[in-house]
Amino acid sequence: MLWQTRTQTFDLARRGVVMGVLNVTPDSFSDGGRWLDVDAAVAHGAEMFSQGAQIVDVGGESTRPGAEPVAESEELRRVLPVIERLAALGVVVSIDTMKAKVAREACAAGASVINDVSGLRDEAMLLAVKETGAGAVIMHMKGEPLTMQTAPRYENVTREVQDSFCTAMERCLRCGVPAQNLIFDPGIGFGKTVDHNLELLRRLPELSVGERPLLIGVSRKSFIAKVLGTDSTAPEDRLWPTVALTSYCRERGARVFRVHDVKPNVEALRMTEAIIAG
Repeated sequence: MLWQTRTQTFDLARRGVVMGVLNVTPDSFSDGGRWLDVDAAVAHGAEMFSQGAQIVDVGGESTRPGAEPVAESEELRRVLPVIERLAALGVVVSIDTMKAKVAREACAAGASVINDVSGLRDEAMLLAVKETGAGAVIMHMKGEPLTMQTAPRYENVTREVQDSFCTAMERCLRCGVPAQNLIFDPGIGFGKTVDHNLELLRRLPELSVGERPLLIGVSRKSFIAKVLGTDSTAPEDRLWPTVALTSYCRERGARVFRVHDVKPNVEALRMTEAIIAG
């Protein structure tokens, strides 16, 4: 099970990959504002890499529920200096964006992966993936970040997410994007209720398309607090449930894990894989 990115091929057959979250935004739900300074952002990205993150995912536009769009020029201003410096340090960088121009310029600056929460709906983004040779994360999102959590409805959430993956895969192959460059993310918390999220996690093996790997992004998300019935609104208090979900999802077949807290999730992943390996 190989995943080809612009600069590196990951063999995911036995060992999964942790992707560290680096939001250079003022308004991301968990760490908005902490890494706006370029030096601080680069230092944090390098620290995550040293802790075992094999990819650092840099984002300059919040996609939390209710988030307002960011101008293309502002997003580029935020992400490009960070990507350039991390890539120069030998870090494999992913660009978390819905904009084709941002994706292209990020790859020119050294990014190897395009992480598109809108699922490559935009033809220009599809062409950007093809022409840069980047690895691509295709995520399912119902609607847009501004409105996605306004009473989302599905007849069958697992089937609809899987169908969307099949459609995206077909579009990519017709465009000339190799299947080996693609992985899929069910978009936990993106246009889903708590019950939808739990159903998708429960039925992860059914989401696979063309034997391509699945990425899971549950780190610190609010549905964890809702399930646990906790009064705390602090995202960092959701660390240990996130670690538990990393272990569970790896056992259920996921291969890439997008997290804020790298070291404990890497340790949970490797421990789970040691058991699976028998």
